[in-house]
Amino acid sequence: MFPVGIFFLRAVAPRFSGEKARAQDAVIDAIAPVLAETLAAWRIDTALRIAHFIAQVAHESAGFRAVEEFASGDAYEGRQDLGNTEAGDGRRYKGRGLIQLTGRTNYRKIGEMLGIDLESQPELAAEPVFALRIACAYWDRHNLNRHADADDLAAVTRGVNGGLNGLADRLHYLQRAKAALADLDRPVDDSVLKRGARGPAVALLQRLLYEKGTPLSVDGAFGPATEAAVLAFQVQAGLVTDGVVGPRTWAALRR
Repeated sequence: MFPVGIFFLRAVAPRFSGEKARAQDAVIDAIAPVLAETLAAWRIDTALRIAHFIAQVAHESAGFRAVEEFASGDAYEGRQDLGNTEAGDGRRYKGRGLIQLTGRTNYRKIGEMLGIDLESQPELAAEPVFALRIACAYWDRHNLNRHADADDLAAVTRGVNGGLNGLADRLHYLQRAKAALADLDRPVDDSVLKRGARGPAVALLQRLLYEKGTPLSVDGAFGPATEAAVLAFQVQAGLVTDGVVGPRTWAALRR
């Protein structure tokens, strides 16, 4: 099982501020603890499958900040092809999920796959963990692993979107996801690091500090914020407090 979680999602996700950042935090913080096990349960369990899945949901959710479409859903009212046969079904079964589920019939079918009565509780689809599971069920139902295995972004996109809308943005997320997965496999570098350093070793340092509870951007640049985080960690770990990351600080970060 790939150790995908908060680091991985933050490495792929765009940066927002204000209300958009708060909306993104709510989604990422909710799904990160269950991401690895959920993907594995749906056989999204190789680097290519994970990268393609995350690229698609990142785009579909506007950068992990929306689990419900912005429109009202009125456009779906009376849509027989979606099973919207009762008054109010358009809004009731509007798009929800990290890959949007739309229409009474689709809510029923995906709910049956998940063992949840989404037809009578459609609002559950907008809760982040359910939104993730819905995306996985959709992925499985449309057998999208086969296109991910072939590294065929266009085919995966057609399976999700029905066309090639947003292909460039999906490619951007795919490249970020692949890079983030590669970083997960890279061993920690024991290089001595201090303020002014740059590169993958610094990014790994920042990820480890983030994992220890420091809200730190992972940008590969050892600046004032990273130095302050290192100093605070060294104090907490009972190490020499010099802001320099040597073998003892690396070892403490690994624990």
